[in-house]
Amino acid sequence: MILENGVVRTMDPALPLARALALAGDRIAGGVGTHETALPSPEVIDLGGRSVLPGFSDSHVHFPTWSLARRDVTLDGASSVAECLERVRAHPRHGDWIRGTGWRSATWEIQPTRQALDEVAGSTPVALWAKDYHSLWLNSAALALAEGDLEVHGGVVERDEKGEPTGVLREESAWGFRARFGAVSDDEWVDATREGMRIANARGVVAVHDKDGWLGAPRIFQRLAEHDGLTLRVWQSLPYERLPELEAVGLRSRLGDDYLRIGYLKVFMDGTLGSQTARMLDGSGVQITSGEELADIVSRAARAGWPVGVHAIGDLANREALDAFESTKEVWAPLGLRQRVEHAQCLADEDIGRFTEIDVAWRSRRPLLGRASRRRLRLPLAARLGRAPRERLGRAGRGARSARRAPGRSAADDRRAARVASGAGAHDRRRASRRDRQPRLARGRRAAARQARSGIPRRPRRALA
Repeated sequence: MILENGVVRTMDPALPLARALALAGDRIAGGVGTHETALPSPEVIDLGGRSVLPGFSDSHVHFPTWSLARRDVTLDGASSVAECLERVRAHPRHGDWIRGTGWRSATWEIQPTRQALDEVAGSTPVALWAKDYHSLWLNSAALALAEGDLEVHGGVVERDEKGEPTGVLREESAWGFRARFGAVSDDEWVDATREGMRIANARGVVAVHDKDGWLGAPRIFQRLAEHDGLTLRVWQSLPYERLPELEAVGLRSRLGDDYLRIGYLKVFMDGTLGSQTARMLDGSGVQITSGEELADIVSRAARAGWPVGVHAIGDLANREALDAFESTKEVWAPLGLRQRVEHAQCLADEDIGRFTEIDVAWRSRRPLLGRASRRRLRLPLAARLGRAPRERLGRAGRGARSARRAPGRSAADDRRAARVASGAGAHDRRRASRRDRQPRLARGRRAAARQARSGIPRRPRRALA
């Protein structure tokens, strides 16, 4: 197939633009000048002056969860409990549960309670996930299913002045409730994920690093591959708790084909900023996995042929994750395993350069932690965070890698991305020089969000990283 009469943006500095593109099966055969060798009698498509870009790879997504959530009550942008209740009341009801996602209560005058949901749902169980999926808001009917069994290690059960559950569960308590009572049939997962793939493809997404292994995502994607064919390339994580089973049967990382590969094990160190459970150096937050436990997991996983992806948001959680990778490097580095930290939102200055030194990839998606975060989260930590982690990571050296390589992506692709990132760093330095001319006190009071924005490459660059 040949695409011609358009603008082909290759993202290759040696040939950034081409007027045509030749395809041979699933492979790009080349640009202008390859027509004769691509196919004997190629199909030709006239682009009519339109542009062609490389597909996007989302390096952190819970794809089946996102797909299913599109069918639920949408609570994004709700400014109060009352607005959430109105959306729940107006949403068409299907099945035995009312499900929803997207609420964020840090700036609400009245906080979520089970009694509020009881007013609009009565005896129908309601489960509403927060925007970060680390907090779950339930009504009384849903809470009753647990029969008081809510407390677990690494979990939070919010209680009122009488010691009764308010209806909000966080971290392991929320996830444990979902595992026990919020089961969704495989048919529903498959149908929702099929529709999600169609939407993602329409937006230019062709590959994902999926985090829903603990929900059975490999089974969902495999069913789609067998019956409909996958239209996304999936780099799949599995929960580290599955390691004994993987060891027993001798399965190693990269098992699969070009469209579905099992890549790495996922571990949680702490919670999130939105749920105020990120583990910070000031002692706040929730510990889900300790540094010592992580070091043991990383060593065992490496010996079994598996890299580890660590969810770490707070500065203490990130420090302990880096400590664990550093103390076990002699085990995993000789095996060529690519370790990664998911999020890396809050970092102490002395830990930034360690990503390069230890050779750990970072994957940060939301590095804005200035005035906007203080207003949204009501967290004092945002006020004392200077430049955004992504900006500071860029200044730590070119060796700090971003974990955005899709299955089949080459080291050359990463080098091209690094060159683009270094160009963004030069832009950051120019912006920083202008800021440095301001008095320190004034700069400290200005929006740290403005500093953070200067550390985010523009969208085309970000797509490459």
